[in-house]
Amino acid sequence: MAFIEAVMQYGFLQKALLTSIMVGIICGVIGCFIILRGMALMGDAISHAVLPGVAISYVLGINFFFGAVFTGILTAIAIGFVSQNSRIKHDTSIGIMFTAMFAAGIIIITMLKSSTDLYHILFGNVLAVRPSDMWITLGTGLFVLTAVYLFYKELLVTSFDSTMAAAYGLPVRFIHYFLMTLLTMVTVASLQTVGIVLVVAMLITPAAAAYLLTDRLWVMIFLAAGIGVISSIVGLYFSFTYNLASGATIVIAATAIFTLVFLFSPKHGLLWKMVKARKKRAALM
Repeated sequence: MAFIEAVMQYGFLQKALLTSIMVGIICGVIGCFIILRGMALMGDAISHAVLPGVAISYVLGINFFFGAVFTGILTAIAIGFVSQNSRIKHDTSIGIMFTAMFAAGIIIITMLKSSTDLYHILFGNVLAVRPSDMWITLGTGLFVLTAVYLFYKELLVTSFDSTMAAAYGLPVRFIHYFLMTLLTMVTVASLQTVGIVLVVAMLITPAAAAYLLTDRLWVMIFLAAGIGVISSIVGLYFSFTYNLASGATIVIAATAIFTLVFLFSPKHGLLWKMVKARKKRAALM
């Protein structure tokens, strides 16, 4: 009750709640495609690669969204270029490029006199979200959701079978980079909430839990978005009530939901599998 009263009373908490909910939704939606494509490492790469863009934006005195999106997209293009024009495999090029960009970001931060202002980007602080950050997150969320709705079939086909998609004449490479652009935008929009270090967890964990609950993509998308929203609200509650780091509490909430699904999912839950295996052994005896 105290948390609800605080939300009704304090504007900063209302902004934090709206931002957290939108982050939970868009991370869950994009995370589904990342999971299906086996690109969890790419999500981690993009989340770390935006750091130099954040630092440069700080130097220029502009919103970090623009610099972070630029460096995130640049890194995605660089990863594809290296893997397509050398013997280096995709996961190796990811490791090379994202660590280089992350290191560059750290160097820029250490060179700044007021570097402490940027450390909340690493771990997130949704309770300190500004109105401009909230509106950018909401705008990004609407754009991403609209794009997924309009190009759902193309994303669906290329996620399950890129070879068949190419045979049908779909621009597989363009769709890949389009998804990377959406991933970058979602990552940047989530920085204020969960931070660079933990944003990959919000991209992967709700989608992974949804993956264990259904075999249909559209159902998975709605479940992942719902799990992301619940995780964000629960995490924000504990963050505000007990003065804990917002990013960490949101991720822990998502992990707790994943653990429950992992154990009790009707089709793929560990306990149900153990029960079925025991019944089969009993029938054979």
